[in-house]
Amino acid sequence: MASEFETQFITAADKPALIACSTPAWLEAAREALRTLGYKINGVSAHTDFHSRFSRVRYQVVVIEDIFGADRIEDNDSLRSLQNMPMGHRRHATIFLVGAAFPTLDSMEAFRHSVHAVIGASEMPMLKQLIEKVVAESELFLYNYREAHSRASRL
Repeated sequence: MASEFETQFITAADKPALIACSTPAWLEAAREALRTLGYKINGVSAHTDFHSRFSRVRYQVVVIEDIFGADRIEDNDSLRSLQNMPMGHRRHATIFLVGAAFPTLDSMEAFRHSVHAVIGASEMPMLKQLIEKVVAESELFLYNYREAHSRASRL
């Protein structure tokens, strides 16, 4: 995958997205959906690349596979690091967890994994629409928080 994604320079005007998928079909579905939505996409092929990229860029969207670089979800170091990261370090990103066994958009399952949404394999053809929906809901939810924070910082 490293050769499929060139490191792209991200500017303030860009909509950056990060993909961490091992399954080629899911990688392609995520890449196509994000490209169509106008995101500048970076991809990673290893956990060290994920940590390095995520810490340097304020990605708006992250698509991570449940077994990215692992045989079991419990061994997914990238997901585990996101789950243990302070909210202030990841609040800027809407995080999607994709996997074969997930019920799509199940809020409790997403909460269990500390992500915004889970996407099942059968719904990958609708990934573009799902990303649009979840990002819009996340922005709406956080709007009041960001407004309050902005006002407080001006005092």
